[in-house]
Amino acid sequence: MIIGGIQRTSLVDWPGQICSTVFIAGCDFRCGFCHNPELVMPEEIEKIEALTETELLTMLVGRKKYIDGVCITGGEPLMSPEVVKLIRKIKDKGLAVKIDTNGSFPTVLKTLIDEKLVDYVAMDIKAPKDKYAEAAGVNVNIKLIDESIKILKESSIDYEFRTTVVKGLLDRKDIISIGDWLRDSKAFYLQQFVGTEKTLDKEYFGREPHSVEELNEMLNAVKHNFKKTGVRGI
Repeated sequence: MIIGGIQRTSLVDWPGQICSTVFIAGCDFRCGFCHNPELVMPEEIEKIEALTETELLTMLVGRKKYIDGVCITGGEPLMSPEVVKLIRKIKDKGLAVKIDTNGSFPTVLKTLIDEKLVDYVAMDIKAPKDKYAEAAGVNVNIKLIDESIKILKESSIDYEFRTTVVKGLLDRKDIISIGDWLRDSKAFYLQQFVGTEKTLDKEYFGREPHSVEELNEMLNAVKHNFKKTGVRGI
């Protein structure tokens, strides 16, 4: 497990909470629109000056009176077998934990939920099923994604599904398809794509985003499927 860094204070990574965000390097997907390529591409990961587990835990304990919890993100944090042990240690320090995941490791996700090691899960839904490989940049076992969706929907923890809406990759029809797929879930958010800083695939850098009106129209077409919805990044 490579701890790629920490953002000591975040007001946006956990809805309604102040958190520290921990970045775990490594990912099984290659989404071209990814804005953290340094946590995904092996040649970039080699350049990381990683934190040790002891350094991280010391930082988090020092932040404890200023934060509500810790967001574990990536990359894809659940692909590392050691992440469960790390989260257990964070919980032992009395801190709440949120996980960001792409849903391709349902067994690890279930372990975290069953052992009460996670308080909130945000799962990215990259595309409708027929476009998943295109969006993820690799062949994806949709059965694993379906299993993670089922685990979250049947759990008692807080969770959300979210989709980054990239112009030229996803349109209104795709969002409706995703909405039908996730029907009766707690929460679903559309995220505005921002390609002005860095992207894994240069093809996406600088790409024009959907307008606010387009995103809101997409959300209105699917919001009946969910208890809570919203648009982020606009």
